[in-house]
Amino acid sequence: MKNGRLVIFDCDGVLVDSEPISIAVLVEIIAEAGVAIEPAVAYRRFLGRSMASIAKAVEEECGLAMTDGHLEEMRARLYERFRRELKPIPGLAEALAGLTAARCVASSSQPERIRLSLGVTGLLPHFEPHIYSATMVANGKPAPDLFLHAANMMGVEPAGCVVVEDSPAGIEAARRAGMQVVAFAGGSHAAPAGLKAAFETLGPDHILEDMRELPSLLAGLGDGWAGSG
Repeated sequence: MKNGRLVIFDCDGVLVDSEPISIAVLVEIIAEAGVAIEPAVAYRRFLGRSMASIAKAVEEECGLAMTDGHLEEMRARLYERFRRELKPIPGLAEALAGLTAARCVASSSQPERIRLSLGVTGLLPHFEPHIYSATMVANGKPAPDLFLHAANMMGVEPAGCVVVEDSPAGIEAARRAGMQVVAFAGGSHAAPAGLKAAFETLGPDHILEDMRELPSLLAGLGDGWAGSG
């Protein structure tokens, strides 16, 4: 391990403005299976979690066993809408241009979905090949496994990492990994998901609403963040 600096980005809701699309498709699929769930509840319960953990929660809380067919249909609709509608988070291009520390992506989504999301928004060249998925570890967020795996693969100690997250599960995972965490509340889902109120309860190291301010926030941390590579 080296004493470097690493920014670990979640993907959905942090790099790409995907959460409203994802929640809409999830609610739609569940409704077609006979279970009604409010979008606000879906945001609160499922934001930042893997498809497997969402399926488990839906079964436990709604009594609906999500079959492979449900998951395949959800994925197909989601990918179609991503290709038509998905946009990067506003201000992200400026933020990436201003970062000097190493960067990677660590997401609960499957690798193909991460690459599709980054590809259609033009972000893939900024991160490839440093893309890590919950499918690569035993336990997804809120367990720390994924962030620890990303740090290990990038050769940086957990104490040298800052995680940029938008979900309670991701914030908890970063905390448990021994990393600093920036809670991002600048996606279009921030208001309907009640993110700012949730963040204040969780107590992240920083709350960020404008992605363009990320480089200056990191530079303010000192100790190698400004001018590190």
